[in-house]
Amino acid sequence: MTASATAERATAWGALGCELRAVNHRFLELGVRLPEELRGCEAALRERVAARVSRGKLDLVLRLRAPAGTGLGLDEAVVARLGELARTLDAHFPQLHVEFTELLQYPGVLQVAGVDVEALQAEALAVLEATLAAFVAAREREGEALAAAIRERARRIATIVTDVRGLIPAIRAGQRQKLEARLAELGTAVDPGRLEQELVLWLQKLDVDEELDRLTSHLDELQRVLTQPGPVGRRLDFLLQEFNREANTLGSKSVDARTSTAAVELKVLIDQIREQIQNIE
Repeated sequence: MTASATAERATAWGALGCELRAVNHRFLELGVRLPEELRGCEAALRERVAARVSRGKLDLVLRLRAPAGTGLGLDEAVVARLGELARTLDAHFPQLHVEFTELLQYPGVLQVAGVDVEALQAEALAVLEATLAAFVAAREREGEALAAAIRERARRIATIVTDVRGLIPAIRAGQRQKLEARLAELGTAVDPGRLEQELVLWLQKLDVDEELDRLTSHLDELQRVLTQPGPVGRRLDFLLQEFNREANTLGSKSVDARTSTAAVELKVLIDQIREQIQNIE
């Protein structure tokens, strides 16, 4: 589910900003960008995010903006090593050019003097909590909109199921009449009992009552899952596979243009719900 949130917290070493962005993904994939002073708490930050989010491709960025007049320092060892690498690469890539501002953004190059790392890491966890709260709230609002869209399509599926149920008696009667008409054209005497037996067996092969019953059951389960707290995306994804299976069987058993059209409409609606489910945690 796509979402984004930001938060900022004033600290003794400057403004600590946090940004969390997400796009759709089947699993949880988290990328983290931190200033060097916060590298030691990356694992804790990841744990906090995983405790609140279970699906999505996420980017977490924390930035420390030192106030004016704060002493800044360079890690000369890191700068020296970068210089060595630059000279090595220059032989292979003579057109390579690095801006001074880009160099300062490299982790560990620029340091804020006098930082209490442990205290700053505690501040980072606090600002992350504020960001997560806003992030989850945004996702919940989007989730409510998606649930409404899914319920609307579920109502249309229920209408199709009801319509097909109403068509079944007429379709069966029509198939009986067609078979009797073909036999009459042959002019061959047929044992009525045997005819009735064969007709019953043939109509059983075309029977879709079980498929319609299962679709109704799946609709009930869909409504139940949508009201559950916590992540439901994977459960819904599995349920949609069952919906699709029944729609395919309905189409394969169809001997009437109306039920064939209904099967196609079902598959369209099921695919639309599946697209929405990919956005749900």
